[in-house]
Amino acid sequence: MSGGRTLVISPNWIGDAVMAQPLLQLLKQQHPERQIDVLAPPSVAPAWRAMIEVDSVLETPFRHGALQLRERWRYAKVLRARGYVDAYVLPNTIKYALIPWLAGIARRVGYKGEMRYGLLNVVHHDDTPKRAMVPFYAALAGAPGAALRADVPRPAMRVGDEQIFDARARHGMGGAGRLVVFAPGAEFGAAKRWPARHFAALAQSIREQDPSAHIALLGSPKDREACAEITALTGTDGIHNVAGATSLAEAIALIAGAGAVVANDSGLLHIASALNRPVIALYGPTDPDHAPPFSDIARSLSLRLACSPCRQRECPLGHHDCMEKLEPAMVWNELRQM
Repeated sequence: MSGGRTLVISPNWIGDAVMAQPLLQLLKQQHPERQIDVLAPPSVAPAWRAMIEVDSVLETPFRHGALQLRERWRYAKVLRARGYVDAYVLPNTIKYALIPWLAGIARRVGYKGEMRYGLLNVVHHDDTPKRAMVPFYAALAGAPGAALRADVPRPAMRVGDEQIFDARARHGMGGAGRLVVFAPGAEFGAAKRWPARHFAALAQSIREQDPSAHIALLGSPKDREACAEITALTGTDGIHNVAGATSLAEAIALIAGAGAVVANDSGLLHIASALNRPVIALYGPTDPDHAPPFSDIARSLSLRLACSPCRQRECPLGHHDCMEKLEPAMVWNELRQM
């Protein structure tokens, strides 16, 4: 069936949404004429709007974690009218698989997840739990059990020059001077955060080499305190703490205009990678091979200690050596070459 539309139900995390983007590239190759809509939480929707394969982004009206069966049934009636021929359910929960089933979408694709037989009728099984995230999502474009193609594309996002100019001007970073973005936060927990004093030392090295540089500290409102620790050490000359002060769309535009990005393992790291910015990714308690950056110029830095990756929100040993001992000089040595 060649007509109709495809529905993709987004993961709840920004980084996962970005790493799912190659799936859309593969779906578009298979059916160039078929428009793709994405159903996404409002917090993730701006990332999908920067992907050229997406026709419409529909924002989920549901509360996080709640089943809300009546609300899902009502929303499914809205989706039914849009004429979807297939749906790809990326979250692993039953409540998201309910939506295309209630909407009467004939072909419903996803991983088994929470025993979703019936709700899904093209069921994939994840037999390799440590598979990297990009091929994990991309595999849904093929038949269940099929060998994964070797030429899986990498995530790609696009932002126009005017959006970049407007975002820089709005947040005091207009005019001359290169822009370097730091992403000091991490939604997962404090263990993934490189220490504020290390970010401050790196900022000082950048400003010593290029006094005209702007350094933007990006993140959500939850990251503002971590970013404030950095500015307390560096002062505010050329340092812009805009964590929590930008929309996600503005943060994406600032990253798109950056000469380099230094980030913990976070959603903003994966946005930088999909925008093909030079990026340095800092890994401590997580595995650098699980979700690496894909930029043309990218470095994944990890000390690969015996105790990592522990994948814990807080250091179980109390020393946080995986991040504490990742010295600013090591990062600066890579960054200055970019």
